[in-house]
Amino acid sequence: VQLQASGGGLVQAGGSLRLSCAASGHTFSSYVMGWFRQAPGKERDLVAAILWSGGITYYADSVKGRFTISRDNAKNTVDLQMNSLKPDDTAVYYCAAGGGFRRERADYGLNYWGKGTLVTVSS
Repeated sequence: VQLQASGGGLVQAGGSLRLSCAASGHTFSSYVMGWFRQAPGKERDLVAAILWSGGITYYADSVKGRFTISRDNAKNTVDLQMNSLKPDDTAVYYCAAGGGFRRERADYGLNYWGKGTLVTVSS
């Protein structure tokens, strides 16, 4: 599967952005989809993930209540709606996909990656 993320940009604290990831291939619904982010000098962390049908989602504690992940299996897309953005949300955001969701792994089992999109939140 090939992934293409878009929607990053510069926003003021308290603002909103919506990231979108388009996936190629005909088996999109068989993949767990997720968004990771990597801030300068920090490790890449999982922000949110959504399982195959979209009925089960996972969020990092730092974004719960502010970010919402969704997917459209008919359009092969996964979105990340980011509200109440904070300067700490500044990072390169990556779309990822995998066959399963494995909490014991650093990549949570999401081993297909797209190029990142930069989100900058100014204070």
